[in-house]
Amino acid sequence: MLSRIAEALFWIGRYVERADGTARILDVHLQLLLEDPWADEESVCRGVLAVMGVPDAAGGNPRRADALRTLATDRTRAISVAHSLSSARENARRAREVISQDLWEVLNTTNARLPQRVDFERSHSFFRWVRERAALTYGVAETSMSRDEAWYFFVLGRALEAADMTARLLVSAARADGGSTINWMTLLRSCDAYDAHLRVHRAMPTGTSATEFLLVDRHFPRSVLSSVIRAEESLRRIGQSSPLLPPDAVGRAIGRLRSELEYRPVADLVLLLESSMRHVQESVSEISNAVQDQYFPSIAAPVWTEETL
Repeated sequence: MLSRIAEALFWIGRYVERADGTARILDVHLQLLLEDPWADEESVCRGVLAVMGVPDAAGGNPRRADALRTLATDRTRAISVAHSLSSARENARRAREVISQDLWEVLNTTNARLPQRVDFERSHSFFRWVRERAALTYGVAETSMSRDEAWYFFVLGRALEAADMTARLLVSAARADGGSTINWMTLLRSCDAYDAHLRVHRAMPTGTSATEFLLVDRHFPRSVLSSVIRAEESLRRIGQSSPLLPPDAVGRAIGRLRSELEYRPVADLVLLLESSMRHVQESVSEISNAVQDQYFPSIAAPVWTEETL
């Protein structure tokens, strides 16, 4: 398979998941301003911007309009929803000979319908639209792509980004300040995890149960551990390697992360939640760099310039 095509599919998966995850994280924080009358607007907006790697926005005194512009519609920001969906469409254009016509039309139409600005009053509807377009993209890809290397590069990119985004969402919960805390029910709903959590725990969510569920539940696809397992399986399918052979650099990096999540006591992960999730983000970055070096080293990797680990 051409490394150009592999790289494009890898980043389609990452960019669509990044847009989805950014919309979910921003929605949680803006909902907090509606639900908690004592929440300080500047503190909440500063927190979400810091989690997403842009703490200097609006000179350190951001308002909700600044957060929306920076993370939703600013196409010059690599973390923004608009930039991510536009980049997914551009990578789809580069891989037109591999992806289906339906997948191309979904990504192209999504990019064409992106609004230039989003008002706070309509932000929830916009975030829901982004999530629906991401779900449509995944559904079309699921039903129209052969299960070959192209598919597994797409899944690999999506799984790595999902692990990173869930880690960032948990960091945002750990960083809640100003006397305000993110409602755990809202946090789970933002990941479509509330009903699944109820079925597993048979009780209303607490900070510990919600954190544990989003971290290490093997059956929920957005949990960090489930995403890492999915990425590891995709790598195995791409390389067609035997479990008996020694792992390469990518395999070692992802194996270390999976082992830490599986065998480290959950209580330790929850107690040191922010530092644990920062380590997950660093590990995902390491894995992504190793994939870049191994499978498409001649192509300059898209850089998330605002990412500060």
